[in-house]
Amino acid sequence: MTLASSRTLIHTRDIKTQAYRRDDGLWDVEATLIDLKEKDFHLASGIKAKGEPIHHMVLTVTIDIQLNIVDASAQTKAAPYNQNCQKIEPDYKKLIGLNLADGFRAGVKERLGGVLGCSHMTELCTVIPTAAIQAFAGEVFKVTDQGTGKMPFQLNRCQILRTDGETVKQYHPAWFGAPIKPIEMPKKES
Repeated sequence: MTLASSRTLIHTRDIKTQAYRRDDGLWDVEATLIDLKEKDFHLASGIKAKGEPIHHMVLTVTIDIQLNIVDASAQTKAAPYNQNCQKIEPDYKKLIGLNLADGFRAGVKERLGGVLGCSHMTELCTVIPTAAIQAFAGEVFKVTDQGTGKMPFQLNRCQILRTDGETVKQYHPAWFGAPIKPIEMPKKES
C-alpha cells in the first residue's frame, strides 16, 4: 500500500516483553505497555502532558518449564485514574494455576475479562505465551533435532514450517513429510 498523503503521529503504544531465567529454575516473563500522546491530552482526571505516559503498566508471570504460572504480579505505574486503576493489581494473581499453552486465553477471559480486570493489563496477557515460547526456544525446547530423533518443537506451528512444505524440506529434511498432528507442547529436553 502506498500512502497518498502525509501523516501526523497522534498516539504511540509500545508493548515490550522480556524473559528472565531465574536461579531457582523458574522463569519470569514480563510484559510492559506504554501509551503516549503527541500533544497534551485532556482526561476527566486531568491533563497528561505531551510525552507523559497515559498508561504505563507491567505484568509479570513466573512460570515453570511446563509453562504453568506459579506466580503473577501487575503494576500500574501510570494510568488515567492512577489510584483507582491500581486497585485491580492484586486480581492478576488469578493467573496462577493457568498454563500458557493449554486453555490460557479462555482462562484469562473467565478470570479477568471485561469488568473483572483492567483492559490494558489483560491485553498484556495475550503476548505472554509467545514471549515465553521464544524465551524457551533453544533454552528449554530444542529448535533442531540435534540427532535426538525428536521433531523440533516449532514444526507444524506455522504455515511456513509445515512438515509438507518447502522450508522444512530445505532446513529440516529429516522431518519433511512427517504427519501434521495436533500441537502439543514439548517437555524439557536434555
